[in-house]
Amino acid sequence: MSSSVASVRSRIGYLLKQAQHVLRTRMDAQLRHLKLTTGQYALMVAIEETSRSSGAELARRCFITPQSVNGLIAGLLESGLIERNPSKTHGRIIEIAITEHGRARLREAHASVRAIEATMLHGIGVSDRRLMANLLGTCIENLGTQGEIK
Repeated sequence: MSSSVASVRSRIGYLLKQAQHVLRTRMDAQLRHLKLTTGQYALMVAIEETSRSSGAELARRCFITPQSVNGLIAGLLESGLIERNPSKTHGRIIEIAITEHGRARLREAHASVRAIEATMLHGIGVSDRRLMANLLGTCIENLGTQGEIK
C-alpha cells in the first residue's frame, strides 16, 4: 500500500465515512428483520421527536430530499406504522403521527439500534464517549448544521 493511500485511510473524514458505512450496513441488516429500512426508521424517529413538522423539516432531519420523505411516508402509511390526520388547530395542515402498531415496531427498532451502538462503542469508556459526541458535534457545527453548508 502506498503511503498516500495509508495517509488517506488514517484521515478523520475517511474514518468517519467508513464508520458511517459500517454502522448503516449493520442497521440495514437488523432493521430488515423488522420490515423497516434505515430511512424509514430515521423518519419515524423524526416524527416521534417532533410534532407538526413539515415534510421539508422531516427531510432536513433525515438528511434526505422532500421527495424521498414522501416516498418513505407512503411506505409507512401502507404498512400502518403512521397515520395522517388534519390538524385540530390549523385546518389546512396534515399532521403525521405514529400508530400504536408503529410505536411497538419503533420500540423494537430502538432496541436493535441501541445494541448495534453498544457493539460499536465496546471498550470506549463513558468519558471518552462524551468527548467523542462533543467533538463530533463541534465538527458538525464547523461544517454547517443539519446537513446545510455554511
